[in-house]
Amino acid sequence: MTTYLVGYDLNREGSNYSEKNKALIELIKDEANGYWHHLDSSWIINSSKTATLLRDRFKTVLDDDDELLVIKVSAPAAWHGFNKSGSDWLVKHIE
Repeated sequence: MTTYLVGYDLNREGSNYSEKNKALIELIKDEANGYWHHLDSSWIINSSKTATLLRDRFKTVLDDDDELLVIKVSAPAAWHGFNKSGSDWLVKHIE
């Protein structure tokens, strides 16, 4: 199982923005074997898939001008301001 950061910006706000955002969030949750979501457009997920496969799956709901990053997360790492459960998840899943 690999831990990935998934970050995105949906650049064209319009009538389909909330639907597109909802669809992407559902795909992220569907692909994750556990996830951390304490920042607006950033998720940390566990997955047995590669970053490339995850990117390809997530981009199916994006427009050409949207931005998406899927990158492996590993220690060392540092953070600030998250509640205990958020910090505990990070400690447990970032190796």
